[in-house]
Amino acid sequence: MPQYRRVLDIYQGYNYKKDKQTPVGFITKMKLAGTDLTADQTCKDPTNPKNDLKVVAVLSDVLWETGVTDAVYFSGQISVTNRQNVAALVINDLTSVEVVYQFSVYDYDPVAKKYFLAFHSNATDMNGILEKRGDELNVTVADDASTEVQSPINYAFQTGVKPQPSAQTLHIATADQKPVAKSWGLAVG
Repeated sequence: MPQYRRVLDIYQGYNYKKDKQTPVGFITKMKLAGTDLTADQTCKDPTNPKNDLKVVAVLSDVLWETGVTDAVYFSGQISVTNRQNVAALVINDLTSVEVVYQFSVYDYDPVAKKYFLAFHSNATDMNGILEKRGDELNVTVADDASTEVQSPINYAFQTGVKPQPSAQTLHIATADQKPVAKSWGLAVG
């Protein structure tokens, strides 16, 4: 079965340069176990660099096996405030494992000579639950600040999110103007 996997450029995500065409991605909204993570980092929209994006995380990696019940895995960098909130959630026993999020991954189309949305939630809330690996929930945050981009101070963050039992749609594109909508989650009942 095909998968969608991109290793994303953290440096380009934080420091957009028009002459560099590497894939970048962002989590633009995330509510984790009832706690809203703040969109407190400002990055450039690669499809229109004059516009700023307020983001929760600058992504370094994204993976989805493309199955309707498969988890979406995110790795990226979050702010000090979000690191403190996620660390508190990880330490506490979570009574809620629900996740609401929005994200955008951008890639560069060398034929169209522009960035395009390659994998995204279409500015729609995606409703999921934290994936479990054995007895542990799949969410981690680093104790030490990242050194790849030193300002603003940021911390590595990783999570896996399975779909809630409802029909949702994720969007993938192989190039500019070549979108595909894929089902994520199955409705029960």
